[in-house]
Amino acid sequence: MKLLRAWISMMAMLASAGIDGARADEKNLWPLFTRHTPPGASHEVTQGLVTLLFRESHADGAVRQGFRPFFEEIRQADSDQISGSLLYPLHHWETTVGGESRWSVLNLINHAQSREQVGGITRFDAWPFWFSRDTGDPDSSYRALFPLWGDVPQRFGQDRARWTLFPLYGRFEKSGAVTTTAPWPFLKIVTGDNHRGLELWPLLGAREHRGVSRDRFALWPLLYSHETNLDTSTPSIQAGILPFYAFDRSPGYRSETYLWPLFGYVNRTEPYQYQATNYFWPLFVQGRGDDRLVNRWAPFYSHSDIKGMEKTWLMWPLWREATWEEGMIRQQRQQLLYFVYHQTTQHSLTNPEAAPARKTHLWPLLSQWDNGAGRKQVQILSPFEVFLPHNERTRKLWSPLFALYRYNEVETGAHRHSLLWNAITYAEDPTTDQRSFHLGPLLGYETESGQREVTLLGGLIRFGQSAKGKAWRWNPRSEHEIVKTSPPSNL
Repeated sequence: MKLLRAWISMMAMLASAGIDGARADEKNLWPLFTRHTPPGASHEVTQGLVTLLFRESHADGAVRQGFRPFFEEIRQADSDQISGSLLYPLHHWETTVGGESRWSVLNLINHAQSREQVGGITRFDAWPFWFSRDTGDPDSSYRALFPLWGDVPQRFGQDRARWTLFPLYGRFEKSGAVTTTAPWPFLKIVTGDNHRGLELWPLLGAREHRGVSRDRFALWPLLYSHETNLDTSTPSIQAGILPFYAFDRSPGYRSETYLWPLFGYVNRTEPYQYQATNYFWPLFVQGRGDDRLVNRWAPFYSHSDIKGMEKTWLMWPLWREATWEEGMIRQQRQQLLYFVYHQTTQHSLTNPEAAPARKTHLWPLLSQWDNGAGRKQVQILSPFEVFLPHNERTRKLWSPLFALYRYNEVETGAHRHSLLWNAITYAEDPTTDQRSFHLGPLLGYETESGQREVTLLGGLIRFGQSAKGKAWRWNPRSEHEIVKTSPPSNL
């Protein structure tokens, strides 16, 4: 981390001393150092060693910096939170000044510490072997080593889970039911308030929540029954003699399946109407009902419309289209082989005349974004964006490593092209009449408000032209003019 900060400080001084062109937001000493402000942005992007070292400095004080793809550190401006990662997603962490912290290794080894309560809470897991929590209260604290021993409250979807040399012995408590298994899953005994049961899996078994539910099986999964809502006048039941016959019956619903799961029907009358017939399920399905339609002849053609969510498949999984509404936006998605071609289009329902927003991926060659209001982005190559579209860490750490070409445009028409990780750049802003071109540190051309300047060797040699005339200068910090001519005519 100290080496990273030292590099940034050194490169900043070098850029300040060596380049002082018309555009203060574009510095280029590629491949050692580049710095620019993206069009329409308030933050500054610094890169070094082509694109490996990076730093983003925001106007509000937020900073993001690191060494791609190995290390990253993020300091938020509006909070005391610091987060970072090592070879993300291998390891990432978060800390706050108040003492709260968490870190994770592949979401398998996890540590979290909180100071919100007196004494604090410390939690450490190393899946699937070690689980611990220390709250200062013996009733809610635990340490467990799987499969040797464990006594864990409020975890794994259970009120309490205990085990010794699992699967030889286990005890699980949930909603008043206590299930003791020795060994799991072959022998289970169910006790507790209004609960009882005995299972010798897979031969036979029965368990009951008196007056509420009842389960039975024999030669699992061939013979089974599951009854619920026994405390009502219209209980529900699921039962089957597989693979010959199975049925599901509840208030307003009935389905039957023959030669499970190939042939059958569904008849629902409440809370909505829906009838469907299955032939060689899941390949051929015909269904109709309230706000529902299914017409499936897989893998050749499939079309469904479920409460406004419309999907169409052609030669599954070759081509897929989906259309749905989300708030005041109509979403449309088209996919070829799920991710090879992936396009999402958004249309405004309140302003149908507005241009649509669109995101397109042609994997792994290209990703393109257009918000329909003037903001556009293009990247070549782009192997990650289609898989992790909402993962900011992937976008900052991994995607730039493959960005042979990038294009960025904002509503004002300002845009910037970058080739080979800023080795060659061209930027233009029509609102300020600014244009710039850089071929690494070898050649720079910049214009702004009638002033023009050509720089060589990172600004050591500069030729400038303004209303006062033309001038050659050695070292951009020097005021000594070697050649000066009269004010130029229009060029």
